[in-house]
Amino acid sequence: MNKVDPQTIEQLQTASKKYDEAINNNDAVAVAALFTEDAVFVTDTGPVYGRKAIEKAHAEFFQQWHCSNHTSVADQYSPHVIGTSGQEIWWNGEWSQTLQGKSGDPIQVKGYWSAIKVREGDSWKDRMMTWNVTPAPPSEAR
Repeated sequence: MNKVDPQTIEQLQTASKKYDEAINNNDAVAVAALFTEDAVFVTDTGPVYGRKAIEKAHAEFFQQWHCSNHTSVADQYSPHVIGTSGQEIWWNGEWSQTLQGKSGDPIQVKGYWSAIKVREGDSWKDRMMTWNVTPAPPSEAR
């Protein structure tokens, strides 16, 4: 497996922080800007194709839910270079956040994510991202 240089890791961590900030600001435009034009965002309801559709999907989600405390942490073994050019990587990790609906108590959710990122100019953008939500343990197991 190709080793990723420390500068690239720092750039990826910066991109991850931008994603967290965009989600915490409930900013669909900022979220979508972190994806390539031809990106695929795989959700629990199916894939969303293209940056404009990703923006629309997030805008619709943010109308229903207010997100806060979104954090994402890369797996200790990530990232991994794809191919030999060093212009594509895959990585994965964990995420968590608080969701607040129009009524009711806030909900804590968490799960895992994976992404393929490509270098566009001096930044890294998601070409493909997928995530899941891990269920809470049954109340009797807590």
